[in-house]
Amino acid sequence: MEAAYSKLWLDYKPLDITFSGSLAIRCLKGVRRDCAAVSELITALSALLPQAELTFGADSASYIVELDIGGYLGPEDYTLSADERGATILGGSETGLLYGVFAYTRELITEGGFTRISRRVSPALPLRMLDHWDNADGSIERGYSGSSFFFKNGELIISDRTVHYARLLASVGINAAAINNVNVRGDAVRFITPDYYRKLDMLGDLLERWGIKLYLSVDFSAPMSVGGLPSADPLDPRVQSWWKDKAAELFRSVRGLGGFLVKADSEGQPGPYAYGRDHADGANMLARAIQPYGGKVIWRCFVYNCSQNWRDTRTDRACAGYNTFAPLDGRFDDNVILQIKNGPMDFQIREPVHPLFGVMKQTNTAAEFQLAQEYTGQQLHVCCLIPMIKEILAFKTYNGRDKDTVLDMISGAAAVSNTGDSFCWTGSELAGANLYGFGRLCFEPSLPAEDILDEWISLTFGQNEELKEKLLFILLGSRDAYESYTVPLGLGWMCKPNHHYGPDPWGYEFDRWGTYNRADRDAVGVDRGPGGTGYSELYYPPLSDIYGSADTCPDELLLFFCRVPYTHVLKSGKTLIQHIYDSHFEGCEQAEEFARLWRSLEGSLPEQVFKNGCERFREQLRCAAEWRDIVNAFFHRLSGIPDEKGRKLY
Repeated sequence: MEAAYSKLWLDYKPLDITFSGSLAIRCLKGVRRDCAAVSELITALSALLPQAELTFGADSASYIVELDIGGYLGPEDYTLSADERGATILGGSETGLLYGVFAYTRELITEGGFTRISRRVSPALPLRMLDHWDNADGSIERGYSGSSFFFKNGELIISDRTVHYARLLASVGINAAAINNVNVRGDAVRFITPDYYRKLDMLGDLLERWGIKLYLSVDFSAPMSVGGLPSADPLDPRVQSWWKDKAAELFRSVRGLGGFLVKADSEGQPGPYAYGRDHADGANMLARAIQPYGGKVIWRCFVYNCSQNWRDTRTDRACAGYNTFAPLDGRFDDNVILQIKNGPMDFQIREPVHPLFGVMKQTNTAAEFQLAQEYTGQQLHVCCLIPMIKEILAFKTYNGRDKDTVLDMISGAAAVSNTGDSFCWTGSELAGANLYGFGRLCFEPSLPAEDILDEWISLTFGQNEELKEKLLFILLGSRDAYESYTVPLGLGWMCKPNHHYGPDPWGYEFDRWGTYNRADRDAVGVDRGPGGTGYSELYYPPLSDIYGSADTCPDELLLFFCRVPYTHVLKSGKTLIQHIYDSHFEGCEQAEEFARLWRSLEGSLPEQVFKNGCERFREQLRCAAEWRDIVNAFFHRLSGIPDEKGRKLY
């Protein structure tokens, strides 16, 4: 019988080594034999060394793994030491011990057997979170991997797959998950009413066993929609009392509950603005209700005017998040974390790092990424996001602090999940690298992208060096290729409205969402410099000076910050229009090479994986050619400037 789902990188296979002795697990200092760390170690060793006799506590075993909990470590820290005779894994708690076990098994697999290890690891970020956009009916907003495995027909589902999901997250150090859509609407009534408490309690308990806190997206207007109050004003004592009582009820009823995720005053979601209040008023009201239980409020900063007039060239959606939250720095309670999208717009393939990361010096913040490839190929196109995430975390804000990168400024990271009920969880097997890599980077951001991907390939597909070389080439080149054949130079969007897939240069040009390219017969791009919308001035020098002029702005962000003629000469020496033509042809050629390399792996990959990849590459090539031809024709017809290389531009 075929398995219902892939085990992904936790599909333990026997090691290619000779080991005929006995294995012993020794639990020290009150390590419970039924904890997740012991369970995972037994699962791994039994599969990796099926010929070995596995026992508990034997002193005479050929190889002994000692598990210990040490008080001097942080709760999620671990130390790992090993040689050919045995290993010692020490955790600051059962969760830290679990992370140490996963690190140990990772080493066994990637090294091909017992090896010398000496390591102490502490997670770089306290909050490492997945945000699911799952709806109670089983659908997933911006979901490209099937339906929800959490919900079906209004019911919360807990199954063997849920357990494996928890193991997958724990194996890469993800410690929080919001299971329902931030666009809560009617679903909010369901999730914070007693009808759901029993199943939520079961899920929270399951996740907590694997070191994961359960979060719920809640409706800011719940005092009205659930409680029947006449308003949801955060400064109304009746509203505050309602949330206080609801929080007590929830945390009493649901084990492992970490807190709330909130989207307010954004894209139709209710919020404090309706009552003349600001976002600190709204977030703090909720934070104070759940503070006695150690809960946290994750408050999204995706707030902007989504009813802009395209004729207005001064109003700039990119400025909205900064203008809303920067004046509130220092006003948020300690258990509020502002979740800031990695860029000021909406998860484009290339946009500048959000200026809020540098300015929110007295507020807890988390960076938000989107593993669900809404604007990066929707998991039909291969687009590895790990190098992008590393770039963003390493970005210098120049805010005057000795340590001033985004990583230095944040206390957490969250990602919109790319999972669903498809066999391989992420629709495309290659999209699984984004889920794996996000978790590994949140825990150890100093790891090179290539090392993370090498590790993921080894764990998922084995140690075939030819396969590894080809998959690394595809993954490491995929972002540049996608950017080249879609929207290079930081322009963004130009996709079909609503579903955001495929090219449509005019699709959002005259709409209310504020996502314009401003292309005409003479020039293209949005002037966000001091003489334009002023967005560039939201950064600290020297960034404000660099971004504010076409002479100094990096080419990859030029059309985001500047409006320039088609004859503008880039730093490469090419004209703008020629770069547009060339990049679209080159990106398509790269995609063709990726597809060729994938086809050459027939026989080296499981048949189901290979066929799924072939189908997705066929669609990527079709769509890439469509992007190339439509965008090039669009700019050729506007500018009237021919391609220097004489290629057909339709």
